[in-house]
Amino acid sequence: MSLIAAIAGLPLPIVNLLATLFFYLSNRKGTYFVRWHCTQALVSQVFLLGTNSVGFWWTVSVFMGDVDFTNQYMGYMVTLVLFNLAEFAATIYTAIQTRKGIHVEWWFYGNLTHLICPAK
Repeated sequence: MSLIAAIAGLPLPIVNLLATLFFYLSNRKGTYFVRWHCTQALVSQVFLLGTNSVGFWWTVSVFMGDVDFTNQYMGYMVTLVLFNLAEFAATIYTAIQTRKGIHVEWWFYGNLTHLICPAK
């Protein structure tokens, strides 16, 4: 689900978060395994929303002429693209492994997910 949203939502960061939130809400009554992985996807999208929003509005400011095109902007955008590509690759890998029934925990997000989504 988040892969389709990522392709459709590249221009606006909130689209990815809303798609993942809808996916989470539609699966919250599922098994613990499904709920846990939906929660992990939602947590990762919340963090991406912040970084992508900064990049989006910074780019809008550069195009509108309010802010100059600087090395800091270029560095942030390169880092942002690399971070998004890493998240995209990790999402594909996780989707494949989860489909096989293999539990995958992302570094940092996995620990937060355990706190948010306890086993019932």
